[in-house]
Amino acid sequence: MHTTDSAYSAGLVAVNTTLAPCVAGLLVFSLRALIIPPRRLDVCGFCNGILAGLVSITAGCAFVKPWESIIIGFIGGLVYQGASMAMQGLKVDDVVDAFAVHGATGFWGVLAAGLFGDEKEGNSGNGLFYGGDQLRTQFVGACIIAAWTTICSLTVLVPLRVVGFLRASDDFQDLGADVVEHSPRKANAEN
Repeated sequence: MHTTDSAYSAGLVAVNTTLAPCVAGLLVFSLRALIIPPRRLDVCGFCNGILAGLVSITAGCAFVKPWESIIIGFIGGLVYQGASMAMQGLKVDDVVDAFAVHGATGFWGVLAAGLFGDEKEGNSGNGLFYGGDQLRTQFVGACIIAAWTTICSLTVLVPLRVVGFLRASDDFQDLGADVVEHSPRKANAEN
């Protein structure tokens, strides 16, 4: 923070990366406690909502206004919850909601950078809501990221599946990784 502008920018990043995850986390926690069955206090959902807010604001944290980060975090929470429910509905085994947190809200965050940000205020950005044309670039970028990730993942995962290394054995799964690899049989056992 060697100049006033860099200090302002650092402060803006700090504020935005605080507001968006707070809003997203509280939204997801409230939805799961009050609206979405089985209506329970879901701490894991709360934590993933916070992560979803962080992922949502990452692309634009240095140039959006604090009130815009609240909107980005709110929508990020909705995107996360919707993607999480969609993965469960499709019976995709994603126990930590990795796709919902990083894939879906990441896509939203990249698009949000094309919607917000007013370059007239010196905050950089060239958002659609301020007459800019950044949204098209952000959309193409998000699609390229998705394609790159898919291609790289398939390049690694398909051969692992073919040779049988992608999935743990049935015995291993029946016993559980905690028992097989992490828990000693006795408290005083030496490894």
